[in-house]
Amino acid sequence: MGLMSSFHCIGMCGPIALALPVQKGNRWQQLAVLLVYNSARAFTYAILGLLIGSVGSSLAWIGYLRYLSIFAGILMITYVFWPASLDHYFRTPLFWQKVVHSVRTKMGEMLRTRSIHGWFFLGILNGLLPCGMVYLALISSVATGSIAGSGIYMLLFGMGTLPMMMAVGFFKQWLTPALRSRMRQITPFVLAVAGILLIARGVMIDIPSDAHEGQITVCHGK
Repeated sequence: MGLMSSFHCIGMCGPIALALPVQKGNRWQQLAVLLVYNSARAFTYAILGLLIGSVGSSLAWIGYLRYLSIFAGILMITYVFWPASLDHYFRTPLFWQKVVHSVRTKMGEMLRTRSIHGWFFLGILNGLLPCGMVYLALISSVATGSIAGSGIYMLLFGMGTLPMMMAVGFFKQWLTPALRSRMRQITPFVLAVAGILLIARGVMIDIPSDAHEGQITVCHGK
């Protein structure tokens, strides 16, 4: 999911990657900048996964995990066909809009830095920016049913976006707006496949087996 979502990332987060000062220095220095930035972004996703994983763990204990998985799948497929409707009903709260504005302001400051810790912090902040694909990945991660599973899921999601985002930094001159637009067109297919898999997962969870049907424990008293 992360690998396929990276086509969407190019359109949304690509401008930030394009603004990184990676053209200065040798190839090893450029690689270091891109690795630090993108690894920090994946680290943020993992932390968000751990936080939301606590919800999934609770739902697993009370037996609603299968329904959450099905709901997440339906939500993904709905977003493919009616994105405007979901955007209308799931508006970003005002307080979060203010937080995002502060994050973007701080990111502008970090872009002007020339230090490793500045690029790391920039990646951390980028992971907090609103992104539909990240939100859907978080919903999917809850279906793992555990805190650790959710964190690992989101870490792998972030790592899946790494190859494409690294390529953006190295070959920015080839990444035209038209190419980014065509890559974003792949996103609906990714969401549809992920949605179908989540629905199938939910249907298959906790299906009772009749393998032991009819076997009754009998206590023989004396």
